[in-house]
Amino acid sequence: MANPNKAKGTAWESAVRDYLNGFLGLVDECGKFLDPMNGANVRRAAQEGARDVGDIHAAPFVLEAKNTSSPAVPTWIRQAEVEAGHAGFPYGIVVRKVRGHSVAMGRVHVSVRTWTRIRLALGMPTQEFAALYGWSVSLRGLDTSRWYLTTTVRDLAHLVGDYRRNVPSGVSARAVR
Repeated sequence: MANPNKAKGTAWESAVRDYLNGFLGLVDECGKFLDPMNGANVRRAAQEGARDVGDIHAAPFVLEAKNTSSPAVPTWIRQAEVEAGHAGFPYGIVVRKVRGHSVAMGRVHVSVRTWTRIRLALGMPTQEFAALYGWSVSLRGLDTSRWYLTTTVRDLAHLVGDYRRNVPSGVSARAVR
C-alpha cells in the first residue's frame, strides 16, 4: 500500500474488527469465523465511493474508524451517521485509536441523539446506561450539535453483545427516535 496514512487506517479498522469478533465469540482461537455466513460477524465494509457505508459493520452499528492525531469528533460523528444511513443501519458511531494503548482502550464517540436512541432501544434509564457502559459527556459550547458521549472499545463490545441479546431483531431502532 503506497499511502502510509491509508495503511494506518486499514490496520486500525482490522484491529477493531478482530477485537470485536473475538470478544463476541464469533471467531476461533486462530481468528477464523466460526460461521462465515453469520450475519452477526463484524466485517470491514467495501469502499462505496460517494455513498460510503462506513468502515466496519457490527450490526446494528456502523463504525467510522479514525487513526489520526488531530481529532474532529463532531464532524466524524456526522459522517458516521450519514454512512450508517447509506448502509441501512440505525446507528453510526466513531472509533478512534488512542496512541500507545491497546485496541480495547480506543475511544468510541456517539452523538447525544444516537446515544439516547440506543439507550431507549435497550429500555435503560439514563444513569444506569451511562454507568454500565462507562459513558462520559463532552459539551462543546452552547451548540448541542457539537455535544457527544465517549466510552471505550471494550465497553462498546459489551454494548454490542447486550444489544444483540436484549433488543428483538424485529424492533426498528427508528421507532425510538
